[in-house]
Amino acid sequence: MLVGYSSSSSSEEDGEAGGEAEGAKNQSETTCRKCQEEDDGLPTRKKHKTEEESPKSRLPLPSCVLAMFPDEVDSQTEDSSLHGGRIRSFKHERGNWASYVYFPYHPEEEFGELLDGILSAACARGVVLTAQDEFHLSLSQTVVLRHHWIQPFTQSLKSSLTGCKRFVCSAGRLRVYSNAEKTRTFLGMEVSTGHAQLLDLIRAVDRTMTEFRLETFYKDPSFHMSLAWCVGDQTVQMEECMQELQSLVDDHEDGPFVLRLDCSELRCRTGNKTFRFPLES
Repeated sequence: MLVGYSSSSSSEEDGEAGGEAEGAKNQSETTCRKCQEEDDGLPTRKKHKTEEESPKSRLPLPSCVLAMFPDEVDSQTEDSSLHGGRIRSFKHERGNWASYVYFPYHPEEEFGELLDGILSAACARGVVLTAQDEFHLSLSQTVVLRHHWIQPFTQSLKSSLTGCKRFVCSAGRLRVYSNAEKTRTFLGMEVSTGHAQLLDLIRAVDRTMTEFRLETFYKDPSFHMSLAWCVGDQTVQMEECMQELQSLVDDHEDGPFVLRLDCSELRCRTGNKTFRFPLES
């Protein structure tokens, strides 16, 4: 609720009352000065105008209080050297929560062994990749939610997903991706089955995004799971060794490796909070 403040006629009355009392006040001050002269035996020193008008010095606020309301974001949160050289797509601000919708993937031992082989082969070709900390299939762009939006946003998302069924999708073809700012390059595994069901979910998620005036998903999405990344735009270098990397997937121990993702529970990560949305069986 916006509360406005306006002056009232009482201020004029206060002014008039102050005017009537001015004479008595001046007389009292004259008497005090005279008494002071008689007591000290010295004439009262006149103060300079600037000295009379100077405000009283204020005690500094304790450092613990200043730390509660920093003027700028902690420089460490923006230091790319602390995040493997990664650069934020948008500046971190207090009260803004980076948020996205996704399906999690829990890797098995076979997947880990394959990924180690891919990273070693890429490194031998001069492309140093860093494995993802966790693996997931994105169903939204990364958007910014204000803290007070989180509850209504997740409630809206839950309503939008009503009637959506669980399914299984698979992936096995490697592809190179980069972010919009060209600050990072990714090696991903593209989805080959389950595309239609994923598009249905995208439409549901986009309804909530539109309601909150946030960016919807890409118009012609390439559904994939990012495996590893490197800093900068190294698309050309990675494309040059893609055939060798794909052969590691196709010629795996017992035949081509196929990544299977159980799409039974959609999740929304916003800041350090994770919300779960089980799909219907």
